[in-house]
This record gives sequence, structure tokens and C-alpha cells, in this order.
Amino acid sequence: MARSLTVLCAAAALASQAFAGASRPVVVELFTSQGCSSCPPADRFLSELSDTRPEVLPLAFHVTYWNQLGWKDPFSFSDADARQARYAQLFRDFEYTPEMVIDGKVEVVGSNHVAASSAIDQATRNVESAATVNARREGEHVLVTIGAGNGRARVVLVGYDTRRVTPVGRGENAGRTLTESNIVREYTPIGQWTGAAQTLNAASVTGEHLAVLLEAGDGAILGAARVVDAPDKQ
Repeated sequence: MARSLTVLCAAAALASQAFAGASRPVVVELFTSQGCSSCPPADRFLSELSDTRPEVLPLAFHVTYWNQLGWKDPFSFSDADARQARYAQLFRDFEYTPEMVIDGKVEVVGSNHVAASSAIDQATRNVESAATVNARREGEHVLVTIGAGNGRARVVLVGYDTRRVTPVGRGENAGRTLTESNIVREYTPIGQWTGAAQTLNAASVTGEHLAVLLEAGDGAILGAARVVDAPDKQ
């Protein structure tokens, strides 16, 4: 009986560790632009995800290639273009807006709510994590701890703003006021994970909130975590 209890306890501990490894948000990336008339419905859907789905980490990457058509998106940046181009090599071989990429594995038209919702729901049911990820912001630095696991990944720090409201003066959305959520302001690689447990201390990036992603070489998200703020010292 004692040996059986020991085996059961060990199995429970392993199951608990496996659950902890899989308990991470599904990353939903929207490639969008304020100059694109098809994008506002996708932007609203991303806001809905941010407000109602805590198991999802929505991130809006504003691309620059609409900027020459009458309106310069103030949140667009070239790294967003480069990130989408990397996904294009995996999916359609071209970039478009609004494009939504779920966990770096599946892409759908972001304004197609039925297809997007189905892909996100499936991802949340089958979410896996190669390693646990925890991160804490302390002043101008971020402390990231990654557990042991199987695989290799680039460690990326992402900064994003919760919500911004922009009156658009020109272009396809001229005269509209756009409310957009989880706007990525900056992202940067901060290290490589090769399967061993490790701790990284990185400089913070621009953004009201931060997140850490583990990205495999094929673009798949292997782990993710929102960065928490360290409690103020009294």
C-alpha cells in the first residue's frame, strides 16, 4: 500500500508539472494598419479577445506598407513588416492586412470572425508549452526564468500598449476614430533557449505592458508569459 501511494503521488506530481508546462496563453498576432479599410473589424475583434479571453495573449502589429497611401499609422514600425514577412514564407508567400496568426502555426483573415474564432478555440484546447516561462519587471529591467524542457527557441521580449484611440484624417479610414488594443510598440530578441533551465536579465522595451515569447525556428510559439510588475518596496 505504501509503495502504491508513493507511485500515485509521483504520478500526480508529474501530471501537475505537465499541466503547469501547458498553462500559458495562446498568442494571437494581428497584422493591421490604420490605413486599411478592411482592418477595423479585425481590430475590434482583437479588442474583444483582450477584454474577454484571459487565456489568449492578443498582439497587434501595425505594418508600414499602407503608410504611402494617404495616412501614416503612428504605431507602424518596420519590425512588424519583417515579422509578417517571416510568416509569409511559412503560409501564403505574401503579406496582407488584416492577417491573424495563431501561436505561429495557423493564419486566417483577421476580419473573418468565424474562421478566427474557430482557430483560436482549437489552439486553446490543444495548447502546449515546451517549458514554463515566468517574467517580472523590476524598474528598467525584466527578469525572465525559463524551465527545462525539450526544444530550442528564440526568447523575445514584447512591449505593447493596452488601448489607443486615433482620429484618422486621411486615407481609406478618413473621418473615422479608431480604437485599437494591445498595440505592439517594440519587440526584441533577448536570448536563446536550448532546453536547459535558464534565467535572463534584459533591459525593458517600450510599452505599457510586456510579454515574453519562446519562438521555434519555424515560427511556432513554444511558450509565452505576461510580464508582471514587481511589488513596490515599502
